[in-house]
Amino acid sequence: MSALEIARALSNELVGESGDMIELRQQVARVADCNVNLLLLGESGTGKELVARLVHRVSARRDRPFVGVNCAAVHETLLESELFGHEAGAFTGAGVATPGLLRACDGGTILLDEVGDMSPSLQSKLLRVLEERAVTPVGGVTPRAVDVRVIAATHHDLPACVRQGTFREDLYYRLNVVCLSIPPLRERRSDIPPLAEHMTRRVADVLGLPLRRIRPEAMAMFVRYDWPGNVRQLGNVIQRAYVLGQGAAISPADLPVELLGTPVAQREGFPTLREASSRHVRCALELAGGVRSRAARMLGIDRKTLWRIMRRYAIQ
Repeated sequence: MSALEIARALSNELVGESGDMIELRQQVARVADCNVNLLLLGESGTGKELVARLVHRVSARRDRPFVGVNCAAVHETLLESELFGHEAGAFTGAGVATPGLLRACDGGTILLDEVGDMSPSLQSKLLRVLEERAVTPVGGVTPRAVDVRVIAATHHDLPACVRQGTFREDLYYRLNVVCLSIPPLRERRSDIPPLAEHMTRRVADVLGLPLRRIRPEAMAMFVRYDWPGNVRQLGNVIQRAYVLGQGAAISPADLPVELLGTPVAQREGFPTLREASSRHVRCALELAGGVRSRAARMLGIDRKTLWRIMRRYAIQ
């Protein structure tokens, strides 16, 4: 892929113009074709799997398989067989030999999601694979060469796990050749409006429904909310608004109650609709660098409507 094609692919998926997102796109572009192991850190829902898939998609391995496995969701015994494969008769029920995911994606990329939850026994076997670039199936004695790029992801503090003795230090350094941190949504609030608009277009396409813009007062709620579930939660909220909401635009009435926080009557200093709308318009103007036409597009309105709102709220 050309540099322009890579930049376009990353911009289409890693949406946002905050410093954190610009840096993350630049890092992904730089490491994609460097054949080194990668460690992705970030809270649940921040998009670690999306980043892993993008790294594979813009790398020289893109024509080979990408496989993802959640290490926390599979029992230790099953995970060993799933990763490394097994010989026929290796255990009860193993009537046919299987190659395992590491060999199945030979030449490609494997994502070990939630690697921090991997058992000490499997950590040792994974370390051997990374050192020898070969896999020995369960019940087997002959290593099988494998060429696979390993991307590990976790929401755990792995250095703390190393200090506590629950994660091998040598495996940590094998995985952590390059480390990318994906910031939570609450730390890049300026990215929420363009990300929400991007998701509305995607949801409309997937569900086959007309595009619904987001009303300024609803967007103000999006920007104010802390999003403990990060980008995944934002996407779910927008899908819910499409399925249950009414009207041509997403309004506060279409949003779940948790976005409101505590009831208005119990929350001192809760902003009025006028205050929230004014704040949201000011935020759009700031993000647009004062260019009204750009701010109007971000808000989903025309310039005349924006001018009337600015006049109403005495926004300079």
